[in-house]
Amino acid sequence: MAAAVFNQSIGASQSLGHFNTSGLHQEFGKGSVRLISKAFEVDVGLLKRGCYNSSQRNLSIIRASTSQTSLIDIVSSPSHNKSNDSRKKSGEAALILIRHGESLWNEKNLFTGCVDVPLTKKGVEEAIEAGKRISNIPIDMIYTSALIRAQMTAMLAMTQHRRKKVPVIMHNESEQATAWSQIFSEDTKKQSIPVVADWRLNERMYGELQGLNKQETADRYGKEQVHEWRRSYDVPPPNGESLEMCAQRAVAYFKDQIEPQLLAGKNVMIAAHGNSLRSIIMYLDKLTSQEVISLELSTGIPMLYISKEGKFIRRGSPAGPAEAGVYAYTKKLALYRQKLDEMIH
Repeated sequence: MAAAVFNQSIGASQSLGHFNTSGLHQEFGKGSVRLISKAFEVDVGLLKRGCYNSSQRNLSIIRASTSQTSLIDIVSSPSHNKSNDSRKKSGEAALILIRHGESLWNEKNLFTGCVDVPLTKKGVEEAIEAGKRISNIPIDMIYTSALIRAQMTAMLAMTQHRRKKVPVIMHNESEQATAWSQIFSEDTKKQSIPVVADWRLNERMYGELQGLNKQETADRYGKEQVHEWRRSYDVPPPNGESLEMCAQRAVAYFKDQIEPQLLAGKNVMIAAHGNSLRSIIMYLDKLTSQEVISLELSTGIPMLYISKEGKFIRRGSPAGPAEAGVYAYTKKLALYRQKLDEMIH
């Protein structure tokens, strides 16, 4: 069956169109640990000059042991001292990008940015529909922003996945939070998917526009000025972020934290926002600053990429779970769907 599915037509894909940070991964002898941010205080005042900067960062270590391990499988990300050639030897993995469903401020036509508002009923339905579209695609790790609308989208989407694994948010903001959220059943861990929430995947910070009505703002400042704030690459709104500034933090986080997981063969879903996802797609598709500003992402529509040998292959948006061609992008995905069918039937 898998071979038959794999040989079906893939169908039309939707057409869509470097930054480095200090790594949080360290190696000690033959072991490996990953440093996870324990506490973050964002100095918003520094946004005038660039992307978010941390005024305080405490770090905690997730340790692997024979008796007890964190829910996150400690995957040794490739050392920064190794060449790119050695990194490209890793296997194939799926990358799913989802922009959150409609929020309450989307509905009211307000600039939202980093204000933390939930989904509307329509947004909930969009998230569930997105989950149906990816219900046969393997997911080992989930990354989302620190904002509730993206987290709701990820969680609701996973309720539709046929594998029925449970998404579990990792809490490493303090030693107590880490200790209190541990899972002590190995079987339960195997049926769970770690969810990592990070502010660097947040929506672009809209500064003094946040909470303002978009139409009223256009009437006050002029349509051309508001259009420049919203759609230019390097012009920020008053005391806010430009797309370029948003890309600096989002792409750096993707390269430092998410890409090593993909290179290690982990299948990843990212639920985030229009501008943080546009930034990541700019990196994946090698878009120019002019190309990315015209890129539009619909709410609640998943986009699939295949990571293979250090390259990202865009495969468009899965049209629906019942269409066999959607899962014929690679033989690996076709085999995964066949195994799901066998498990359920």
